[in-house]
Amino acid sequence: MSTASIAFEMMRTTLPVDRILPVRMIKEPEKKGLRQGTILSTIREAGLIEPLMVYPQKGDTGFYVLTDGHLRLAAYKELGFTEVECIVAFDDECYTYNAKINRLAPIQERQMILNAVANGVPVERIAAALNLEPSAIRARISVTDGLCPDVVDMLKDKQMSPDTLKMLRKVVPSRQIEIVELMVAANNYTRVYVEALLFGTPKNKLSPAANKNVRKIKPEEVAKMEMEMESLEKEYKICEQGFSEKMLQLTVFRRYVMRLLENSKVNRFLGNRHTEIHAELSAIVASETVC
Repeated sequence: MSTASIAFEMMRTTLPVDRILPVRMIKEPEKKGLRQGTILSTIREAGLIEPLMVYPQKGDTGFYVLTDGHLRLAAYKELGFTEVECIVAFDDECYTYNAKINRLAPIQERQMILNAVANGVPVERIAAALNLEPSAIRARISVTDGLCPDVVDMLKDKQMSPDTLKMLRKVVPSRQIEIVELMVAANNYTRVYVEALLFGTPKNKLSPAANKNVRKIKPEEVAKMEMEMESLEKEYKICEQGFSEKMLQLTVFRRYVMRLLENSKVNRFLGNRHTEIHAELSAIVASETVC
């Protein structure tokens, strides 16, 4: 029986930043973006949480090719550090590491913040590490207020905006569960979809606070919405007819792009010469779905 080989060294290695060779340039908007600001704040407050991923340059030159962590490396240089912790990979597969990242869902983020606070970390320090105001951290802690436990459990690992979660407070717990079950069945966690489900909620299932703000709908508005719904149903049926074929084509295309980026030479060429195309293809590979 063959055994799987380890793709990287098990121990972190400290390397000089001037020995690490990026495969793409960090553009000015990226340097000034919210994400880079968060990385800078996190490093100042808590140090480097996720090490860089590097690959030894061929020829035993003492240099390393950076395969993951370009923004973190830029932040380290900006903060004046001369050394950085890295994990050395055995395979030059630049695309794989970002593809393995699972984004944090709002409810998971809330639990992590609560755990940190319970361990004695002040809200202010968490806010500083994330480049946010303390009020934003408190808002993330209260994101499940007004939701029934079953709803929190069903949505604990779902990617959706905190504002969408808050909208569920407008209905009673039984209706919250109904709406979430529809969201899960449709695999749709967008604000627009939740708003549509809230609009179709009977008045007796709205929460007391929402009932106070209900505006009486005029007959002409009802007629207009019925016409729009009929038009949407027709468009939906048209889309449904070609959905399977398009999904197959998209799946094949995504797999082709994935295999293309597995080629280290192609990956490096695109990263150096065509950064925008490389970024788009990498985003396609990293996406969990093709729809």
